[in-house]
Order: sequence, then C-alpha cells, then structure tokens
Amino acid sequence: MKQDLIAVVGATGKTGRRVLTSLQEQGCQVRALSRTSKIPFDWENRETWKPALTDIHSVYVTYYPDLAVPEAQNDIQAFVDLAQSMGVNHLVLLSGRGEQGAQNAEQVVINSTLEWNIVRASWFMQNFSESFMLEGIQAGQLVLPEHMALEPFIDVDDIADVVVAALTRDELRNQVLEVTGPELLSFAQCVDVTAEMLQRDIQLLTVPIESYLEGAEAQGMPADIAWLINELFVNVLDGRNESTTNTIETILQRPAKTFKDYAQDTAATGVWS
Repeated sequence: MKQDLIAVVGATGKTGRRVLTSLQEQGCQVRALSRTSKIPFDWENRETWKPALTDIHSVYVTYYPDLAVPEAQNDIQAFVDLAQSMGVNHLVLLSGRGEQGAQNAEQVVINSTLEWNIVRASWFMQNFSESFMLEGIQAGQLVLPEHMALEPFIDVDDIADVVVAALTRDELRNQVLEVTGPELLSFAQCVDVTAEMLQRDIQLLTVPIESYLEGAEAQGMPADIAWLINELFVNVLDGRNESTTNTIETILQRPAKTFKDYAQDTAATGVWS
C-alpha cells in the first residue's frame, strides 16, 4: 500500500513550515500548500482548492489571516464540504483560544463526517520575532494597544509538535487539543525577559487602540489585519484566557517551553539584532 499523503495548508507560515519539516523528517509523504507552492493553494481563490486536495488522506489547515475574521466560517465550511466529497479522511484545524469566530469554524469541522482534531492555541511567542512585534523589539521601542489581561504565551514549536502528533497518532483523533504555555505573563514581562536576554533596553509603550490602529494603517497595515488586531486586543485579551493547560505535557511527555526558553533560543539566532 502506498503511504497516505498529508497536506499542509499554509506551509510557509509559522506553524505550517515547522509541521512540514517535522513530518518530512519522520518519513511521511507530504504536500506543501501555499500561494507559491508547486500545487498552489489560496484561500481567496477556491479554484485552487480541488487540485490541492486531490489524493490527500489527512490535511493540516491554517486559515489566513485568522479564524476570527467574519469570512472564515464560510470558507472553512466550503473547504470541509470539498474535503468530504474528495475522500479526505482526517482534518486538523489550528484554532485560536477565546475567539468566537474560531469557535464557529471549529464546529464546522467537529460536525462534519471527517475524523478531526482542533488544536486550539494561545498567543504565539513568535509574534515577538516573526510577526508584527518584531520591528519594535529590533528598534528598542515596542508600541502596543492598551491591554490589561495576562496571556499563557505558547512557543510555536510546541504547537507544531502537537499538530504532528495529531496527524500521526490515531488515539488522538476526534479531540480538541487546547494548548498553552506554562505560565501567565503580561506583554511587559515578555519584553523585560527579551531585553534581559539581549542585554539592552527595550521600552514598551501602550496607547489607546484607536491611536494604535490609526498609526498602523497610516504605515500601510492592511484593513483585515487592523480589524484582527482590534479584535484580539479589545475582545480576546479581556481575561478570558487567563489559565493554562497541561496538554503539551500529556501529549508530548515533556514540559511546555517557557518564554525564557523561547527568548534565549531566539536571541541566539540574531533576528532581534
């Protein structure tokens, strides 16, 4: 029998490229899917979906820009319908913790005829090094919208390891796997740990969300990303996620990475220099 083919949607993204690499290292047969892949996949062009899913047994799905956006539920419904019709067996969806839009998309997957997993994650530590907070860290002055809640930031490497486990271990099928880091932290504490690792000052400035978005949009932030930043800082960061889970330890049989672990590893790469 030929080896089952696994597709990775968003194979150039934070989790996608790590999941792809790990599956390849384990000898799995994998199809990388992105807008620039050999077989392209684009959430905004549904004509690309069917070729991307041809002969696929399992698929890891990341949605761009985020499951919180209003159009996500309809896109996920259309994707799941197509996957079912094409004989896909198993779908693993990356979801966001505490996001109503993400929960709506989760239900589409859970209520399908597919075998499924939801990997529901807290805020990525890598947002400080691979996303919108990188330039502020590099410049020594990070500007963020005002916020009050603590967050159990999670290392994307841990998320990827759980996703790979979900894709390759039958006993994990049909479960919501809610993953967090091991500690509740403020953005200020994360900045302080980063500054300590880099042995230089980094200032955190907080401004009203309206002022932040006005400045970000003036610098070219796309409207959908601006909407998402508003959703995350105004609604999701309201305290609803101020708790941790032990999912990493249970599935991977090791502790979840701390922010200090992440900052030490990331500082060594030189990306913050």
